[in-house]
Amino acid sequence: MPTMRDLKRRIKSIRNTQQITRAMKMVAAAKLRKIQYRVASGRPYGDKLAEVIGHLVASTDPGEQPLAAVREVRKVGYVLITADRGLAGGYNANLIRLAQERLAQEERPAALITIGRKGRDYFRRRQVEILEEYLNLGDAPDPVLARQIARRLMQLFLDGVLDEVYLIYSRFYSAIRQVPRVDKLLPITPPPGERPEAHEYIYEPGQKEVLGALLPRYCEIQVYRALLEAKASEHGARMTAMDHATENAAEMIEKLTLSFNRARQAAITREIVEVVAGAEALQ
Repeated sequence: MPTMRDLKRRIKSIRNTQQITRAMKMVAAAKLRKIQYRVASGRPYGDKLAEVIGHLVASTDPGEQPLAAVREVRKVGYVLITADRGLAGGYNANLIRLAQERLAQEERPAALITIGRKGRDYFRRRQVEILEEYLNLGDAPDPVLARQIARRLMQLFLDGVLDEVYLIYSRFYSAIRQVPRVDKLLPITPPPGERPEAHEYIYEPGQKEVLGALLPRYCEIQVYRALLEAKASEHGARMTAMDHATENAAEMIEKLTLSFNRARQAAITREIVEVVAGAEALQ
C-alpha cells in the first residue's frame, strides 16, 4: 500500500502533467483557429476547380496532355501525410493503418512519398521503399513548399517513375472528427459518369495551351489543399487528445486525493489509539 508521502508525490506529479496538457490544448486550439479559416475558405475554390478540370479533361483527348495520360501501371506512388510529432490521439495511427491496408491490397509495385516524421519513421523501420520524404512542415503549410512537392510528384509521373499517384491524408470536419481518405492525384481523370459531349468550351488561345497551364496548377492546389486538411486535422486531434488527458488527470488527482485523505485519517486514528492506550497503561 502506498504511503502518504508516495501519494503526495504522485498527486504533485500528475498535477504538473495536467498543467502541461492544459497548455498544449490551448496552444493547439489557437493553431486550429488560425488554419480552420484557410481550410473552409479554400474548399469551394478547390471543389469548383476539380469540377471544371474534370469537365475539361473529359472533353479532350487524354493523349494530348501528359498529366492526363492513362498508361499501363507498373508502379504506384502513395503520398502519406502525417504529423512530425505525436500526442495527437489516434491521428497518426489511423493514417498509417490506412496506408498499410492500401499497400497490402496493392497487387502492383508500390512506393511511398512521406510528408511528416511519424509516417516516415514507421515505414522506414519496415523496409518499405520511400522515394521522397519531407519533414518539419511547421504549424501551417507553406504554399511554396506545397508547389515544390506537387512539381516533384508531377516530375516523377512524367518521367515514368510512377504511373499513378494517390494522396493519403485526413480530411478535417471538426476538432473531434477527422476522416482518413485516399484521393487520386495523377493521372488527372474526369469524374465517374462524365460524358465528353455534355460540355462544350471555347478555348483561347487553344485547348492544348489552356489545359497545359491549368493541369499543373490543379495538381499544386490539390496538394496544398491536402496539406491544409491534414494540418487542421492534426491540430484538432491534438486539442481533443490533450483535453481528454487533462480530464483524466483531474480524475486521477481526485482519486489519489481521496486515498491520501483516507491514509491521513487512518494515521490520525492510529495516533489517537496509541495515545489512549499509553494513557491507560500509565493508570
